[in-house]
Amino acid sequence: MTSAPRFVPLTTFVERPPEEMKARAREFYEEIRSRRTVREFSPRPVPREVIEDCLRAAGTAPSGANLQPWHFVVVTDPDTKKRIREAAEVEEREFYAGKAPQEWLDALAPLGTDENKGYLEVAPCLIAVFAQNYALLDDGRKVKNYYVTESVGISLGFLIAALHHAGLATLTHTPSPMGFLSTVLDRPPNERAYLLLVAGYPADDARVPDIAKKPLDEIATFR
Repeated sequence: MTSAPRFVPLTTFVERPPEEMKARAREFYEEIRSRRTVREFSPRPVPREVIEDCLRAAGTAPSGANLQPWHFVVVTDPDTKKRIREAAEVEEREFYAGKAPQEWLDALAPLGTDENKGYLEVAPCLIAVFAQNYALLDDGRKVKNYYVTESVGISLGFLIAALHHAGLATLTHTPSPMGFLSTVLDRPPNERAYLLLVAGYPADDARVPDIAKKPLDEIATFR
């Protein structure tokens, strides 16, 4: 039987004067534009409370039918990180040795990436993001989730922004295929690996590619 909708008053929205809105939008842009993908990490540990609150922020993201079809596995154990690196590099070697079309390799060339993923062991924190295609109820029944890819993507965006805001660097890592993450992390069958997010402090001598983002007039149209 379908449940009747239940509504409560909206008490959390704060309307701000136009000038304050402009200032806050600009401040956020200036902060988030400083975010860079990092591949050279420091092994310095990150306070668990920081990761927890960033995950709480990710959990506030909108999702299809509010089913929240995501699960985050935080990995700090050195042995588990080593297993993830070893499995990821198996896939990466195949990718760079012939699986990837030349066009894809050409697109990656300015980033200087290769099959060596040492940061998976060096960085203090790996966050494996899983998408739940369906939920498993306590009685064993399956409940389909909707707009799973879109919902998890939005949540991941929240997470990356939250980690940057907290003062951490991140890297989105997507070895293909990623089934090994489900095996290494012993995840249930209703979950599929979506992405591996590396988080931590950048190394003191970290360098990043000399690239730029597209300007507003190339990414947006106003009518």
